[in-house]
Amino acid sequence: MDVLLRRTEVELKAGHFQATRDVLLPLGGMGNARADFLLACAHAGCGEYEHAATSLMAVGLSNDSGRHAASDLVTLFGQLDRRADSLNVLRALVRRVPDDPRILDALGDLLSHLGEYDEALDILDRSLAIRPHAQYTRNLKAIALLERGDIEEASRIFRSVLDMTPDNAVALSNLACIHSALNEPDASLALYRTALQRQPGNAVIRLNHSVALLKAGRFAQGWTEHEWRLRLPGHTNLPPERMLPALTDDVDLRGRRVLITQEEGLGDTLMYLRYIAPLARRGAIVSLWVPNSLASLCRRVEGVAKVYMGSTCPDYDWHCPFISLPRVFMATPDAMGAPVPYLKADEELVERFAPLLPQNGRLNVGLVWGGAPRRHMTTAMMLDRKRSMPLATLAPLAKLRGINLISFQKGPYATQGTMLPAGMTLYNPMPHVHSMDDTAALLMGIDVLVSVDTSVVHLAGGLGKPVLLMDRFDNCWRWLSGRTDSIWYPDLTIFRQPRPRDWESVVKNVTRRVREMAAIRKAA
Repeated sequence: MDVLLRRTEVELKAGHFQATRDVLLPLGGMGNARADFLLACAHAGCGEYEHAATSLMAVGLSNDSGRHAASDLVTLFGQLDRRADSLNVLRALVRRVPDDPRILDALGDLLSHLGEYDEALDILDRSLAIRPHAQYTRNLKAIALLERGDIEEASRIFRSVLDMTPDNAVALSNLACIHSALNEPDASLALYRTALQRQPGNAVIRLNHSVALLKAGRFAQGWTEHEWRLRLPGHTNLPPERMLPALTDDVDLRGRRVLITQEEGLGDTLMYLRYIAPLARRGAIVSLWVPNSLASLCRRVEGVAKVYMGSTCPDYDWHCPFISLPRVFMATPDAMGAPVPYLKADEELVERFAPLLPQNGRLNVGLVWGGAPRRHMTTAMMLDRKRSMPLATLAPLAKLRGINLISFQKGPYATQGTMLPAGMTLYNPMPHVHSMDDTAALLMGIDVLVSVDTSVVHLAGGLGKPVLLMDRFDNCWRWLSGRTDSIWYPDLTIFRQPRPRDWESVVKNVTRRVREMAAIRKAA
């Protein structure tokens, strides 16, 4: 039985619902909670939501304490980017069992993931009416409020949890995260210190603490603490004993094969490529293991001996994820890596892409209004919702004279380029762009990039191109607090939301700056 259930779980994660349902049907309702849960998932994937609710009810009856199995269904279908299926199942389940707070918690959490904050809060309030002191539900409500932009109310709820349980490390960490978002580093770090006294081995809290340290500019401690991310799933499976150590006078890299590995987003890799040349100057034979889309660009980075792609790990003496490179160099004169520009565009591609750009003497302004949603990762999807904007929000730029607007948008947001705001003309060379190398070549033909916080910002910054960054209120650590310039890219200017979701103010200020740049171009 266990072997069969393990196999069906693998099949479900691969999205093979119908065949899995047929295998599991004879096992449903026989008192095996795991079989009932897997059958519920199979029914959900087949669009049989009422049957899925029936199976989940059986699981819930077998375990009436702790989290409901509905939460596990939400997690699985989030990873498959099929949240609508789990939403339909949970609605069916609530119709049958309207007063189970565990199901209401799962539904409220899912609605928050989907950006339906008002309904999420209503559902969570129903749960709290049944269990007024439930800390888990209060945390869910505070997170939904935070996502909606109600920072003060979210803070009040986290504090109420702490009033009930002063030792609640999760609530301490959540409150610390809010203070970091508000650019209040002292308060944030004090709360993290207290949380870590309670749970010193909690890798999630340690990672969040590292982000707060980095955002406060406390890099030495922050980079060391940031290594806790490697204890979480999905970062590296390579042996920790062969991780590249911090560079000191005792570390001799001459002739040693050092493999630098892709870890998270493309933007991180593009940012940390600045450390490859300093690594090679120490005598290391540096190879990169990166996605196909970065391979050609990476081959031209100074100090790269070889670029690998695919699933087979190359040979090495030391390995190091890109995001660990600042930790490796933090006690050296190269703590910030090579100076900009440390990336180079292919000259032949620059020449080939030049005809795709307008040559009318106006200021060429590149536009990126959306990031990569990564909808199979719930946290990343929710973050992307905050950092991205509709193209229509940039309509004020279309009213400026003396500029050309050029789309550098890829991914789902690019479809908005077919429904332009009134009066906007948008050049779109992106159908000809298939890699970061192509994008780099195209960037060399513009005067300035106007972009939300996504990988193209790091590409343009690494090439030495001017960037106007449209940044969300609770900004990424790398842009620090209270600054309009960047320590990483000397020709990048930050325009940050003064309050959550307020893109209008950002676009107004960006429009003013672009107008000034166009006037300078005209006068030249």
